Parts: sequence; C-alpha cells; structure tokens
Amino acid sequence: MALIVQKYGGTSVGSPERIQAVADRIITWREQGDDVVVVVSAMSGETNRLLNLISAIDTKGSKREQDVIISTGEQVTIGLLCLALESKQCAAKSYTGAQVKVLTDQSHGKARIVDIDSAKIHADLQTGHVVVVAGFQGVDDSGSITTLGRGGSDTTAVALAVALKADECQIYTDVDGVYTTDPRMVPEAQHITKLSLEEMLELASQGSKVLQIRAVEFAHKYNMPIRVLSSFDHGVKGRSTLVTAEEEVMEKVVVRGIAFNRDEAQLTISGVPDQPGVAFKILGPIAEANIEVDMIVQNAGTDQLTDFTFTVHRNDYTQAHDILCALSDTMGARGCSGDNRIAKVSIVGVGMRSHAGVAKDMFQCLANEGINIRMISTSEIKVSVVVDEKYLELAVRSLHEAFGLDQAI
Repeated sequence: MALIVQKYGGTSVGSPERIQAVADRIITWREQGDDVVVVVSAMSGETNRLLNLISAIDTKGSKREQDVIISTGEQVTIGLLCLALESKQCAAKSYTGAQVKVLTDQSHGKARIVDIDSAKIHADLQTGHVVVVAGFQGVDDSGSITTLGRGGSDTTAVALAVALKADECQIYTDVDGVYTTDPRMVPEAQHITKLSLEEMLELASQGSKVLQIRAVEFAHKYNMPIRVLSSFDHGVKGRSTLVTAEEEVMEKVVVRGIAFNRDEAQLTISGVPDQPGVAFKILGPIAEANIEVDMIVQNAGTDQLTDFTFTVHRNDYTQAHDILCALSDTMGARGCSGDNRIAKVSIVGVGMRSHAGVAKDMFQCLANEGINIRMISTSEIKVSVVVDEKYLELAVRSLHEAFGLDQAI
C-alpha cells in the first residue's frame, strides 16, 4: 500500500462533471489499496473572476484582504470534491490551508511555505478518509490567510508529499506528461517517460510551463518523485512522465528537451566606468524595485569604459528601463537602450556533462538558419541563448531536429 498525493489543476476540476470524474479516479486508486491525499486548485476561470472583482473595487488595497478573497476559489473546490466522493460512498474530509495548517511567511500574494502540520491528515487517513486540501494557500504565524502565487497548488502538493513522506506526488494536468518541447510549436515533439529532477528544474526555470518552478525546487531539495499525468486520460494508469532524483535517467541522451520563453526583455547601459562596483550600482536599484534579473553580460572594457547588458521579465521592462535611464544620467554613461521583442531558447540535458561540443552544435545549427545570437548563458546541463523574437519558432524547430529529439527515445 502506498501513500499518494495527487494534485488536480483548474481545468481538471473546471465543472461539476469534471469534479465527478476526478472523484471516480480517486476512488479507483483507493480501491487498489492506496491512501490518497488530494490537492486542488480553484475551478478554471474562478481566480480570474475573483481578481476582476478586486479590480472593480481597489487593486492597490491591502494585500492581506486580497488574499482573503482570492483563497476562496479553492475552498469551493475542496467542498465540491468531498461531496462528490461522499455521494459515491467514499469517506472524505476537506481542509483549507489554514485548517491543516500550512504555515507560511507573511509575503501576501507570493508567500513561501515554512512548515506543514500533518497530524490531522495522518489521523484521517488512518480512519479510511480521502483528505482533500486547498492548494495555493496557507496561513502566517499571526493567523492571516496567505496565497502562494500563480501555480502555487503544485507547490502545496509537493510540500504536502514531503511532509507526509509520501511515495509519490502526482500532478494531474491537461497534458499526459513532459515532452521534448511544446507540441503546439513542434508537432514532432516526443513524450518523455522519465526525467531527472535536475533536468526538470532547468526546463521549468527556462520557460517550460508543465510544472511550476517552485514545486520542482521543493521536490529537488527533498528528492520527492513527481509524476505528471493527464486527468483527461481514461483509466488510472495512462501515459505519464516520472520526474525523479535517480541519475540513471539515460545520460547517453545528450539533450533531453528544449525550453523557450517569450516573456523576455533586454536592457543595456553603455559607456559606464569599467571599475569595481559598477555591477552593484546598476543592479542594486533594479533589485530594490523587486525586479528579477535573468541573464547578464558585461563587455570587455575599452578606454576604461564598458557596456552592461541584462534581461528581465517583459512585464518589468518599462520600469527597469526608466530606472536604467535615470542611472545613465547619474553615472555619466553614454546612454541606455532596450528591446522587449526578444526570446530565450534553452537546450537541457544531464548528458551534456559528459559530452563536449554541445554548445558548438547549437550555435552551428542557429548559424545555418541565419539566426543571430544576442546573449549566451550556460550551466553544466543547459545552454541558453537570446534571439530576436521573430526567430523563436525557427530556432526551436531547427534545434529540435538537429539534436534528434523528433525521434522516439
């Protein structure tokens, strides 16, 4: 008998009929003898509806009160799912994040989990209940409701699996696992049966939308296996991707996947003094504005001057550009410039550690297609490049073919 934590996203519980289907799936797992804890998101569209209500009143109001409002979507879902289970003679009990409790810090809207009290859940499992927990939410040490940010239900599920010492955390979505790249862009993309947590962490951080990056970080830290499945597949054990800490995940496969991100913007401040502390002077004000920086390039200095280039999320482009232009004046720079029509493409694979020339092959492929590389970033298992957005699809398609990812593994 195994202890399984399952997470169902908004599309999986998007209607009463879908909730009934989820209940049937859970019961099938129970009938196999497994204990099941379920984490659910709000029904699809519900969080946006609540955000629209907030916008109609005051978007600049208390973040604490906004969390009170936004967290209600999951509360509806846990109640409906428990009612569906009980109507099918399956004992079930629901809990909000505060009732469990999922203890977080006080960062409303983007809280981080500090601890989980699993005592109530263990007690209910021992009495034969399916436990249904609201994802995306918790409570701080003052008793205030907090939310974890978009995709936070994945994080709740992985954190619960770790706290409960579960055998596996299953993430049910509208896709049947992880693919070599987005099949909507590359129809030849291949399904991946097994992937390392390290590879998944890189793919998620570079733009893959299958799993939320904070959830993968949590799983990687505690070596919690994640299985990605489709809630729309018939039967319980359909096709899936197991994301695991085990390193035998076929290191002979050099590149496992290609991730991409359209939400990138590039900023450059030109002709700043080439001296110690210049990077801090530039990025310090950017960090103080709570703007995250991704890739950074500082050119070799000439005449004791240098150019400094970095990328940010496209939503932060205007604010970051204003900060940089103000810095340009105070630092006596030649000027600042930016471009919010760029994209990042990344190749990822643990096999890259033991294979030389992967970056060369990537650059040659892009050169053959006439695609100019604007920035480069590497790690042991990843190479990322920034290109003009208009070349994104061509870059992904050509790299996917060049590294043989259109062939079944």
